[in-house]
Amino acid sequence: MDNRAIGFMDSGVGGLTVVREALRQLPLESVCFIGDQARLPYGPRSSDEVRQFSEQMAAFLTHQDIKMLVIACNTATSAALKDLQEKLSIPVIGVISPGSRAALKATRNRRIGVIGTEGTIKSRAYEKAILSKDNSVKVFSLACPKFVPLVESNEYNSPIAKKIVAETLQFFESKNVDTLILGCTHYPLLRPIIQDVMGKQVKLIDSGAETVGTVSALLDYFEIAKDSAGDQIKDAYYTTASPVSFNQIASQWLGIDIQSKKAKIDELELGK
Repeated sequence: MDNRAIGFMDSGVGGLTVVREALRQLPLESVCFIGDQARLPYGPRSSDEVRQFSEQMAAFLTHQDIKMLVIACNTATSAALKDLQEKLSIPVIGVISPGSRAALKATRNRRIGVIGTEGTIKSRAYEKAILSKDNSVKVFSLACPKFVPLVESNEYNSPIAKKIVAETLQFFESKNVDTLILGCTHYPLLRPIIQDVMGKQVKLIDSGAETVGTVSALLDYFEIAKDSAGDQIKDAYYTTASPVSFNQIASQWLGIDIQSKKAKIDELELGK
């Protein structure tokens, strides 16, 4: 048993969609989250730059003595997962494989759509993960660079959000997909709008939520789940930008009062 916190990292507030699911599925576990809002969006950045930022966030979280790291960001998963798995002595989990498995399980007509940041779509990470398991599936991928700013600016319920989502997802009108992967942890905050545009017949896959199932299984596998009789470590939230803005969105999304702290991470290195 291990009573240390599980670390979650993201480019901004999107990773809180994964945290919310963790709080629901794993109520005994403690959470330590960091969002790199000062340097988002990650999508347009090079993979080398995203890898560097990811290592700095991982270094920050390991300094908080976490027992497991969840890369709650699709762009960072595609750029840095293997690197961090090699460099860290704790389990490191990304969001792409769980989302891909869930989509393959859900599809009936074997036509799967993927929406994500420019970086995630350019990496073809979802397409590769899906086709490695079933190469008969048709995958249709679309970068949605306007979606993350909608969420980070707390405009995800606004009329402009509905307009942008509807215009962007016109791409899928002729694709006949029956399953759509939300390949960015920011996108579940836009889920009602995305579902309305795609139609009820399309199954939406929340990669972040699917990842928590993997986290739960690995906690048992490595025998590091929290002891119910142990001391409860207080959840901690950090941002590299304004805590005021972060707290507003985080409190609204998680349904609890969040008081985050500002973290300086750009000088941190793994293992130091």
